[in-house]
Amino acid sequence: MNKHDRSVLNKVSLKDPWQLIAFGFGSGLAPIAPGTFGSLAALPLCMALVYLPWYVNVLIIMLTFIVGVKACDVADRVLGMHDNSSVVIDEFAGMFISVLFFPSVWYYAFLGFVLFRFFDILKPYPINVLDKKIAGGLGVMVDDVLAGAYACMSAQILFYFLS
Repeated sequence: MNKHDRSVLNKVSLKDPWQLIAFGFGSGLAPIAPGTFGSLAALPLCMALVYLPWYVNVLIIMLTFIVGVKACDVADRVLGMHDNSSVVIDEFAGMFISVLFFPSVWYYAFLGFVLFRFFDILKPYPINVLDKKIAGGLGVMVDDVLAGAYACMSAQILFYFLS
């Protein structure tokens, strides 16, 4: 099945807490570019995360990842397909990782957004391989976690050379 198939979305119920989480509290149901809309929904949270200590961010990322794997498993089962593009909790996790270790300046989260979307769309090695090889909720989450890590590392390099 095509991961952009919207015909399966009639099975979605945001009354189910796992589906509510999987679909990014409804942001993933946007008619176009659901991944971008999911990332945009995570952006205000990222603007707040930059002010928290790094270890609190790591705990939030770990919780989002664990809950996300379960929510993605549920969504895959409900939709009858793997990694529908409307499932965007993985974008939340990737966005949270992208701003890890950022300076405490809220608008820097926009840099995290741009870099995360770049790496999530481009899917450089090994993201592209893992995206195809890992099944289930873990498979849905892992490519965005790595895209977030690439975004975070790229931002840190930019901060180093621009400071």
